[in-house]
Amino acid sequence: MRWPAEWEPHEAVWIGFPGNREEWPEQLAEAQREVAAFANAICDNGNGEHVRLVCRDSGDADHASELVDHKVAILVQPFGDIWLRDTGPIITVGEDRRAHDFGFNGWGRKFEMAGDQDIGRRLAEEAGLAVSKHDWILEGGAIDGDGAGRLITTEQCLLNPNRNQNLTKDLVHQKLQQALNIEHICWLGDGLMADHTDGHVDNLARFVSAGKVTIPKARNADDTNADIYNDAANRAETAGLDVVRIPSVGLYEIDGDIAPASYINFYIGNTIVAVPQYGASSDGEAVQAIAELFPDRRVVGLSSTALLRGGGSFHCISQQIPQL
Repeated sequence: MRWPAEWEPHEAVWIGFPGNREEWPEQLAEAQREVAAFANAICDNGNGEHVRLVCRDSGDADHASELVDHKVAILVQPFGDIWLRDTGPIITVGEDRRAHDFGFNGWGRKFEMAGDQDIGRRLAEEAGLAVSKHDWILEGGAIDGDGAGRLITTEQCLLNPNRNQNLTKDLVHQKLQQALNIEHICWLGDGLMADHTDGHVDNLARFVSAGKVTIPKARNADDTNADIYNDAANRAETAGLDVVRIPSVGLYEIDGDIAPASYINFYIGNTIVAVPQYGASSDGEAVQAIAELFPDRRVVGLSSTALLRGGGSFHCISQQIPQL
């Protein structure tokens, strides 16, 4: 049994579609269009992977159907918000596929919403997957793996007492080994500033091949995450990983507040890699840098400015179903 890397073949992907106006008081229509554009790109006119767009209710589903390609499947499953990377199941492969349903407490009880606690189990059961329930809290965006037993994460999140108060590094390692067959963990420090997830690694560092990670590099002196990026790169190199630096977004604010904008929140599909774009000067440079890491795929930049108002981007709203 193992947890496949994201660049390995997918059977399908779940993508969350925004519709909760309480959570999206501004630019809901813009966020919906960005999600639809992402779903259409990953579907790739039926040449990519089977996209299952998950909507909270039938009204959202009707609206979504007007925005997406007819080859995108639309599911109705109640949930709180769209961050299925964290609330959806993590799937391993072996003799069969197994969905791992971890506990979820609203990112340390900051955003607890009805439906988010069991959406992972419901999606897995609807897909006909066997489900293993785990008695500790883990969000998919907090970890990234290379399919060969290596995992990267942050101390800020996985060791945060607002998730699992009594878990040490050794206990976390044991639990990840038991659940996902993880042998080697690279512990980074803090995640991006102003990230309400308490430092999810999928905004900071991602595997792009076995043993190789990409991490941003600050372009300007005003980048508030410069020290965080450098510390992450140093820790990864010390852990024996090959590190490739790509441009950071730089200082990014929404209504005067720092926001956790990151090109690292890309999604690796079967034929497409979708890279968030923020209207920043480094947008194009980041797409080109990521394209060099995935020569077998088409790398596209897609607007994510409205999604960022909700706190994340394409990787945060998606969870893949690997092929057996």
